[in-house]
Amino acid sequence: MTKSKLITGALLLWLIAMGMTPMTVAHAGSNPSDILVVSGTITNDQGKPLKEVSLQFFLNGKKIATEEEVTTSKSGGYEAELTFAKGALTGARVEMDAEKPSFKSTGHVVLQNIVREKDDVNGVGYFLAHHNFSLSRVITPAFWIATLVLVAVYALIAFELMHRTLAAFLGASVLLTITYTAGSFNPNYVILTFEDAMHAIDMNVIFLLMAMMIIVGVMKKTGVFQWMAYKSYQIAKGNVYVLAGILMFVTAVTSAFLDNVTTMLLIIPVTIEIALTLKINPVSLLLPEAFASNVGGTATLIGDPPNIMIGSYAKLSFVDFARHLSVINFICLIVIIVYFLYWYKKDYMKAHVGDVGKMIEKLREEYKITNKGLLIQGGIILGIVIFLFIVHGVLHMEPSIAAMIGAAILMVISKVDIVEMLEKEIEWPTLIFFIMLFMVVAGAEEAGLIQIIASWVKDISQGNLVIAILMILWVSALASAIIDNIPFTATMLPIVGYLTTVIPGAQSGVLWWALSLGACLGGNGTMIGASANVVTVGMAERAGYPISFMAYLKAAFIPMIITIIMCSGWLLLVEM
Repeated sequence: MTKSKLITGALLLWLIAMGMTPMTVAHAGSNPSDILVVSGTITNDQGKPLKEVSLQFFLNGKKIATEEEVTTSKSGGYEAELTFAKGALTGARVEMDAEKPSFKSTGHVVLQNIVREKDDVNGVGYFLAHHNFSLSRVITPAFWIATLVLVAVYALIAFELMHRTLAAFLGASVLLTITYTAGSFNPNYVILTFEDAMHAIDMNVIFLLMAMMIIVGVMKKTGVFQWMAYKSYQIAKGNVYVLAGILMFVTAVTSAFLDNVTTMLLIIPVTIEIALTLKINPVSLLLPEAFASNVGGTATLIGDPPNIMIGSYAKLSFVDFARHLSVINFICLIVIIVYFLYWYKKDYMKAHVGDVGKMIEKLREEYKITNKGLLIQGGIILGIVIFLFIVHGVLHMEPSIAAMIGAAILMVISKVDIVEMLEKEIEWPTLIFFIMLFMVVAGAEEAGLIQIIASWVKDISQGNLVIAILMILWVSALASAIIDNIPFTATMLPIVGYLTTVIPGAQSGVLWWALSLGACLGGNGTMIGASANVVTVGMAERAGYPISFMAYLKAAFIPMIITIIMCSGWLLLVEM
């Protein structure tokens, strides 16, 4: 290597170390040039930013070479620096082309209003151009595959042909596999990249559920939930009607601060024993409790999984849910208590109360607090967690953080075995189901299905807020009665998010409350509509009291419709 080459190489390394790239060196050299900086934002037809849109630029029809591929960021923004020979821009035609799988290419778009900003001391001329535009969806094989996978997952879940976790797992795996096989050869088969799949997982939902499961798992060891059932019987003093009403009320209130599935897991065994003691069918107490758990869970951010998903997606706080939903759900609770007391009156009339005092004494001995120290510790921690839920909006803290710190501290001070908690108390199938479901829905969104549905709802409502509220509420209620409300809510999140931004008056968030009430209360309609219902039916069957699909529908569908009618009036008269 010659001495001159060594000197040149050393100089080049020094310039790079000083932050000057070879392009910068060219700008500062003896050959003046013109630099055009093009920037802007690219969105879809609904105004949502599009990421990873590939951009190319042309001068008088010839492609301009760039050092790196120019693509849009997550916010849909782009910026490209193009270098030309001095004077080449004068009278020239500069064009750009944008491409993204599942979208129609713009073709060569001529850049207008190219503005000369300045010339520096080296004679380099700087020009600016700003161009925003949108890309329209096209129907590609990716669209049909994503749609088919989403429908197939729903069908497998709704008809119980496959465990819901396995169905979602299979769906997500199919989307990713097709993207990295057929999509590697044809971009029209690109559905969901691995990076997009990871970004689609809402870890706030996952961590919140996991931490609350740990807290409840520790609290279970105190016997407090069984003690609550005993106290309900003691207060009722053997009156079956009063007892049924108290059990529904306690179940609803507990579900507002714990998730409703956990609440039912704790209350069902005690309820069955009380029912057998009274010689009545346990179903007459269990089904109303399941209904009440869904009503109570709807009132808060953490009470029902759909609310957790809505709150995380829309950045709504614990206080937001309580302020907008607690009153209407309390009213619904009173109405359904009256309804079920009338519906099951024949069963309650058959009760053999017997010696009330003896029964109370038996329950006192069997269902007492087993660890008062742990109960005090858990109660204090749970109170702190709920307080953090209430103020998390002020602190700009995700709700999952409040639950996580509470669970961690409770585990430390209680000295409960963490391995035991992770193995026995964490419902891993449920968490995996959420993770995979987020991916499946993200695939449908990336392929354009969600946007098409959102546009359809907008067109049907014609931008009318009243129609939009009623459509979301009733469609959510009826759909959630047919399929599990968790996958339905996941699908509706981006749709409602879009409608909230484009329908006048929806910015108040009323459409989110319509979705919450519809999905959570609508899930009461059938035995598969909500996870709490599925748990109740399963545990009743194991105890020897099976509940058929039609029997559940006959008892629960009418009160579900009644609550949705009440919610319709509430949303239109109070929330608008």
